[in-house]
Amino acid sequence: MVRTLLVRGMLVGLVAGLLVFGVGRLVGEPQVDRAIAFETAMDEAKAKADMARGMPAMAPEPELVSREVQAGLGLFTGVVVYSAAFGGLFALVFAIAHGRVGNLRPRAVSALLALGGFLTLYVVPNLKYPASPPSVGEPETIGLRTGLYFSMMLISIVAAVIAVMAQRRLASRLDAWSATLLAAAGYLVVVVVAAFLLPAINGVPEGFPAALLWRFRMASLGMQAVMWATIGLLFGALTERAMASRFRLSADGLVRPVVR
Repeated sequence: MVRTLLVRGMLVGLVAGLLVFGVGRLVGEPQVDRAIAFETAMDEAKAKADMARGMPAMAPEPELVSREVQAGLGLFTGVVVYSAAFGGLFALVFAIAHGRVGNLRPRAVSALLALGGFLTLYVVPNLKYPASPPSVGEPETIGLRTGLYFSMMLISIVAAVIAVMAQRRLASRLDAWSATLLAAAGYLVVVVVAAFLLPAINGVPEGFPAALLWRFRMASLGMQAVMWATIGLLFGALTERAMASRFRLSADGLVRPVVR
């Protein structure tokens, strides 16, 4: 059963990756091109200023991978592998969660997991460390920025897991709605405190167009939303259909064997 779910999740992830690639090509890559053009213009202006002061101009760094490959095959490979991997992980989490989060049908469980993954793995970390175009920022700080981003993501994941466990314990004493609100409040307290304590990183150079930065971040948000929505909805629909062929889904969402 788990193996079937894992394969299905990875296949659904591949489908999501194809859609994300299309969104990235249409709305993401144009913003990257504009960001690179801005960075190039800044470098040229700096080189001219250095030459005017009698300083030798810095030789441009060699381009290891052409921009055409980055925006084509590189983007395609990256998003498809990324989405397939998340699809597989999603399937494993679904296998653990289904039947343990109330009397919910597979579609509902899948949709809730996808929404939770989108919020905890992307939205919350990006509120602290929002995405920036690849050409923007000091190269020396890439490691620091990456480490801080994944630290925020890890804190968000751990806080979400603890919140789910707390909700289940509280539900035995309170009503489900109150238990959910208290668990969600606890999660928010943890991530807000973590965001306050973690250092801020401002890698956007002075004079960078605010509209361009906004469009890039919206494109990044859209790509993630497409991936999670596709995985959540398609995986749930396929899983519920597969279960319905072998089991009987009752009106309350419980799974019962088909009597033939």
